Formats: sequence, C-alpha cells, structure tokens
Amino acid sequence: MSNIFFEILRPGTNTTVQDSGRNNLSHIGVTVSGAMDQRNYKISNALVSNSIDNAVIEFAYQGPLLKLKNGSINFAITGDVNFNIIKNNNEVQKGECYQNYILNNEDQIDIISTQKSVYGYLAVEGSFNVEKIWNSYSINTKANIGPNNGKKYSINEKIFVKGSNEKFNKEKKINYKKSLNNIIRVMKGPHFNYFSDMSKFIFFNEEYSVTNLSDRMGMRLKGPNLENLINTNIKSEGLVKGVIQVPADGNPIILLSDHGTIGGYPKIANVISADLDKVAQLVPRSNIKFKEVNLVEAENSFKDYLTDTNKYLNECN
Repeated sequence: MSNIFFEILRPGTNTTVQDSGRNNLSHIGVTVSGAMDQRNYKISNALVSNSIDNAVIEFAYQGPLLKLKNGSINFAITGDVNFNIIKNNNEVQKGECYQNYILNNEDQIDIISTQKSVYGYLAVEGSFNVEKIWNSYSINTKANIGPNNGKKYSINEKIFVKGSNEKFNKEKKINYKKSLNNIIRVMKGPHFNYFSDMSKFIFFNEEYSVTNLSDRMGMRLKGPNLENLINTNIKSEGLVKGVIQVPADGNPIILLSDHGTIGGYPKIANVISADLDKVAQLVPRSNIKFKEVNLVEAENSFKDYLTDTNKYLNECN
C-alpha cells in the first residue's frame, strides 16, 4: 500500500470524496449522492488516466489547502477554479483547470475558490485510498454515509493516495466550454395541474433567483409565488434528483444529489438529466428561467449531453 498522502492544512467549505453515486438503495432510504457535476467529475479522472468512476475530491466555493507527503503524484482540477501550486521552495505557480500537473513531495495545492460556479474536482492518478460503502465512494454528510465516517474533511486529517506516476508520461489538456445560459429545461411533474393557470404561466415565463439556502441536498429558489389550488401537501412519494417541489410558501425547491428518498410536497416539474450539471453549478443570486420540453426532446438532449461528454473524455486520451 502506498504511503503517499495529503495533509489537510485548510479543509475548505465542503470537501468530500465523491464518485458516480450509490445506486439501488432508495428502498431503504439511502439516496444516490455522487458528484454534483458528473461531467466535470469524469473529466478530472480522465485527465490523470484513471477509470472515470474512480473517487475524486469534490469541493465547494473555498477549496482545501493540501500538502503532499512521501512521494509525487499526477493530478488535475476541473471546474471554474482559482488555484495555485506552491513548490517546496515557496515558488508559486498559477494553476490552470483541465490539464494535469506533477506535484512533488512537500509541494502544496492551494485551491483558493471556485469562481462563477459552486463545485470543483481534484483527481489524482491511481485515485484516493478510501473505502467503498455500499459500492460507492461517495460521502453523504447528511446521513453520515461513506468514507471518512460520512463526514466532510477537517484540518490536519490525511487523505491517502493509492499510487503515483513519477515519470509523468503524458501531458493532457482540453479546452472545456461550459454553458453560458441559465435556461433550465424541465418536463411537467406529476402535480403540475395542482397549480393555477396563472402559476403555470409564471413558472415558465418569469425568472427565479437562487438563494443562499442551497447545498448538496437541494436549491431553494425565490420568485413569484406559485399558487396551489388542490393541496400543499401530499402523501410522501419517491423522489429523484432534479425534481422541483413546491412547499406551502410557493417558492420552488430543486432537489440535488443528497436529496431525501421520499417527500410530501407537490412536484410541479423535473429538470431534465442533460441540465443537472448546469443546475448544480448555479451560484446564489443567479437568475434562471424554466423551459418546458417533452419526453423526446429530453431524451435527445441527454444523447447530445453524452456525446459532448464523450468528446471531452476522448480528448484526454
């Protein structure tokens, strides 16, 4: 087993290990979790020649300050992230996302912050030496499930690395282009007709603002209240990532990776799979508009999303 590890000198706002998620456990109340931005998660692994489903470090807003001990590693960071590489001689190198670097013994990675987004990803070649819980590396801090006792990382903890590549055989860099619009495509939810005609019109024609009450569980929006004519509560039903619930106050909530598995608020719509990464990266005070699409459009959009994702992954080879 490798003795290479990161010492955490600053933990950051919400630093956890994530992967593609934990499937087939909703019936016992365990949600999928996984990386909030699945495309950036996969690209980070591809840039360091890992399998795309390996564990990575996910961070939000301010990232961690990490010092490498006992070896060298090949690493990459994805997202819209401001970070520096601090050499052992205190030389500071400005880092660029979507390319790989060698980090040597006693060097540091200072992930200062995300910029016009929420989440970023750090992958190392060989991946991190963490334990799978229910067939996933993902940490769900709300339920304390996953490596590190299901908790986010704290100062002075160690994160061990499985292996290293001191030869650094291939430099990799891609030109990643993120979406520049805040139009979120949705399909009507099972309780769409609970809402007044005016509320239906408002939902698709007015802007909503992302509030500070947003995390890995969900994103609360602020905007024109949606009037429910039938019932503001329902019998609890199963939930999926991207569903948009409307509680009694009339302000929508978009459920995200660590959402509960059941809930009793009416569901007006569901974000299509192709737009989930975009939603996850919306910062507070972002203004968004919802656009209705049908099932065929949603399926075709997801095919396009997969095609684009595979294009980036192929560029990493």
